[in-house]
Amino acid sequence: MAMLHTVNKSPFERNTLDSCISMAKSGSSILLIEDGIFGALKGTSATDKVSSAMSNVTFYVLGPDLNARGMTEEQLIDGIKVVDYEGFVDLTAEHENVQAWL
Repeated sequence: MAMLHTVNKSPFERNTLDSCISMAKSGSSILLIEDGIFGALKGTSATDKVSSAMSNVTFYVLGPDLNARGMTEEQLIDGIKVVDYEGFVDLTAEHENVQAWL
C-alpha cells in the first residue's frame, strides 16, 4: 500500500522527519513542504538519514517552498525530486493514502 507522507517542519526544530522516515514503508514517498524542505539539503545533520532512507523511499520537495526560503535545486541531496503544486496534486492522486506529519 503506497503512502504519501508530507513533512512541513524543519528537522532542526522537531523530530517529525525522523519519525516519518522510521514509519515509512518501502515504496512510500515523502514530500517535504514548508520548513520541511530543510531536510532535503546537502551537508546538514539530516543528510545521512535522508540519503539512507532513499534506498526504500522516494523523496520530493515542493519547489515553491524551496524558492521561498532562498534555496536552489543545486543545494538538494542528489536524487530528491522537485515538484510544483501540480506535481503535489499528482502525488496525492497517485498514492492510496496521505499522512501529514505535523
